Amino acid sequence: MAVNRSATVDLVVVGLGYVGLPLARAASASGLRVVGLDRSAPVVQGLNSGVSHIDDISDADVQAMIERGFRAVDSPEVIAEAAAVVICVPTPLTDHGAPELGAVNASVADIAAHMTPGTLVVLESTTYPGTTDEVVRPALEAGGLRAGVDFHLAFSPERIDPGNPTYGLENTPKVVGGTTPDCTKAARALYEGFVGGVVEAKGTREAEMAKLLENTYRHVNIALVNEMAMFCREIGVDLWDSIRCASSKPFGFAPFYPGPGVGGHCIPIDPNYLSYKVRSLGIPFRFVELAQEINQRMPAHVVSRAADLLNDQGKPVRGSKVLLLGVTYKPDISDQRESPAVDVAELLLERGADLVYYDPRVEGWTVDGAEVPRVDDYLEGAARADLTILLQHHSELDLDKLADHATKLFDTRGKSADHPQVVKL
Repeated sequence: MAVNRSATVDLVVVGLGYVGLPLARAASASGLRVVGLDRSAPVVQGLNSGVSHIDDISDADVQAMIERGFRAVDSPEVIAEAAAVVICVPTPLTDHGAPELGAVNASVADIAAHMTPGTLVVLESTTYPGTTDEVVRPALEAGGLRAGVDFHLAFSPERIDPGNPTYGLENTPKVVGGTTPDCTKAARALYEGFVGGVVEAKGTREAEMAKLLENTYRHVNIALVNEMAMFCREIGVDLWDSIRCASSKPFGFAPFYPGPGVGGHCIPIDPNYLSYKVRSLGIPFRFVELAQEINQRMPAHVVSRAADLLNDQGKPVRGSKVLLLGVTYKPDISDQRESPAVDVAELLLERGADLVYYDPRVEGWTVDGAEVPRVDDYLEGAARADLTILLQHHSELDLDKLADHATKLFDTRGKSADHPQVVKL
């Protein structure tokens, strides 16, 4: 099959969020002619003005991309000019826990209406095994072009870890799986230009499953230590110290840590795609379903522990001032997607707590439609609060000073040193 020789654009990246924009940056830096396609006019206008909207890409990065020829558009006609199109749009869950593929379907419809023979199409959005072959392929072939004959089609799971200072797109191996061996080779050739290593899957389904396996592995193991955290206190065990000791084993063990819940797109969302697919076969996927149940209980467990700590001071939750520190889903980023801090806050408000928060990355925070007051100085705020709950440890927070200032510090991340005023989850 011939490549699209008439292409004036090497790559169109559809969706310029935390996955698509780093991809566009890396491809642009390698010398490819890159255009970003996003339906959000403010995102497009901001990027074309040299302004980034995600943590891992700075304004300077965007300005460098523009200097190399990058531009952002909100119209799909540019797809007709492209040699390759990569889909990086969100795939959330519906209210019933099923995959919401609306953004994928809309992107595929745009591609089908404009792509030309020889184009490579890659789906990176996380989804259940079979999506590329059963959903994307028929939609692209509806116009008469055939995958593997007239155009290339592949799946390559995104592996972006926002805020990770060590591993980014360029030095994380890229898995690719095509509908045919030639499709796999075409996808490999694209990514090899700006990614350190490429791993070929047997096909699209194996590549789709690889992403879900990675995050289900984390989901289940986090649930294991979260459940341990619920009973270790009752039997007088410092779980954090046990994890430290177990981590000294150089084989057969990988450390996972308890916390107030799980957040972001990957851990609380992705395993549900796998569970959805398995349930469609009439088979229960008990590991994932149980892990989901345990991890979803953690905010309630945190609030129960907080109530006990206030009770030890002779204070009820109602009317007590509680300071929440860190409301993003992971440290040193501003991303709040699926953050367990929201559930913790809602439960505390239901109990009548006088709630305030501090997060160096979040200037305003709304819970259940109401704005939560933000303290200007977290050390002073901790001194005034009846209880401070550390939900996320940003590097800007000095935990030693915090322990000295706080009336009582409840550390749900296990980051604080031993201190008379510190209690760990």
